[in-house]
Amino acid sequence: MRYLPLTSADRASMLETIGAGSVDELYSDVPDGALLSEPVDLPYHLGELQVERDMAKLAAKNMGTASVPSFLGAGAYRHHVPATVDYIIQRGEFLTAYTPYQPEIAQGTLQYLFEFQTQVASITGMDVANASMWDGATSCAEAVLMACRATRRKKAVLSGGLHPHYREVTETYCQYSDTEVAGRDGHPEKQATADELDDLIDDQTACVVVQYPDVFGRIQDHTKLADACHAKGALLIVVFTEAMAFGAIKSPGSFGADIVCGEGQSIGNNLNYGGPYVGLFATTSKLVRQMPGRLCGETVDQDGKRGFVLTLSTREQHIRREKATSNICTNSGLCSLAFTVHMSLLGEDGYRGVATLNHETACKTADAINAVPGAEVVNDSFFNEFTVKLAKPAAEVVEALVGKGVLGGVPLSRLYPNRDDLDHYMLVAATETNTDEDIADLASALKEVLA
Repeated sequence: MRYLPLTSADRASMLETIGAGSVDELYSDVPDGALLSEPVDLPYHLGELQVERDMAKLAAKNMGTASVPSFLGAGAYRHHVPATVDYIIQRGEFLTAYTPYQPEIAQGTLQYLFEFQTQVASITGMDVANASMWDGATSCAEAVLMACRATRRKKAVLSGGLHPHYREVTETYCQYSDTEVAGRDGHPEKQATADELDDLIDDQTACVVVQYPDVFGRIQDHTKLADACHAKGALLIVVFTEAMAFGAIKSPGSFGADIVCGEGQSIGNNLNYGGPYVGLFATTSKLVRQMPGRLCGETVDQDGKRGFVLTLSTREQHIRREKATSNICTNSGLCSLAFTVHMSLLGEDGYRGVATLNHETACKTADAINAVPGAEVVNDSFFNEFTVKLAKPAAEVVEALVGKGVLGGVPLSRLYPNRDDLDHYMLVAATETNTDEDIADLASALKEVLA
């Protein structure tokens, strides 16, 4: 049984309805060079056991972050996820096919989303958080569109310290909403200040977007920038890629952020080959009605018992499309549950403890790297990620480190392929999963490569 539901007669009827004489004619607009001239070179079918063996052989060709010392970061971080997290999210009550469309019936789902919102609002220092977004990059783009709606302006200033992938996603969103995007290129040894961004803020500026810690790992208090934004009627959007950082550094809400958004992968969610991840999004009470996504609230039923409801549903699947604040039609619910379970297991003390361990491990790693001739940490501040300047091109160094069984970091040339001035810089991230032996292996391998 091949599980193909359509018969030849079905396909012929469909082709006739749309006015195509054959399947080939249906694809006639596709350039010849983009069409295969022969079947895909794959076995027609194999037994389950043989497929498992073949896939295992393919997987063995990869160097996984769990099998060798890994110091990869740049927006996705390896942390220890307790086994309890996976156990809970795989329970049948939670592991459903999709978002429940009669939400008030799914009280358990609404309750954990309510707890999730509380946790996100707490760590970001904001008044309210939504029930999650798709991922960090799209959360950033949605925040810019939200700022434009709230201020009725059409200009966004992006800091040079913003992750380039987040910048690209934001620019893609903005080109279809007639929003102007301004900003300057970032550099790991030239930190943008409030004064440098101030001349880009004018009466048409809806928001200024900064990353904290920034893409190069630096930590900066943005109180002065927030004041500059507010003085001209603009909003300050603070973006993050490492949610664990707020266990050790000031929350964005404490220095005047209007919108805080970013990636929540590092809490409760493994690297997962790059996804799925979970976007976090929080704002002030004043702006809540412009917030994208969904908002769960607590109430009581007719008998006075506590219950949960969708207090705010402004996605296009809930209301008229032209009135929707977001076209993202999912909220990464299972990933947000994983986040909530992990945070609940940690508690405030545990969260701060893991963050402290991250920073201590990063400090040890930075000291070990600085002791290697031809390698220099350029950051004056960092949480668990920093930039290293190398005597050789970073991409070559990273490849050589792989040959020695170490995933040493991410070359900035991978994030900035058109920036020759960044070829010798590498991002290094250290978390609680890195041991003293891992750090020693990195330093030893790096010394050999740079010799």
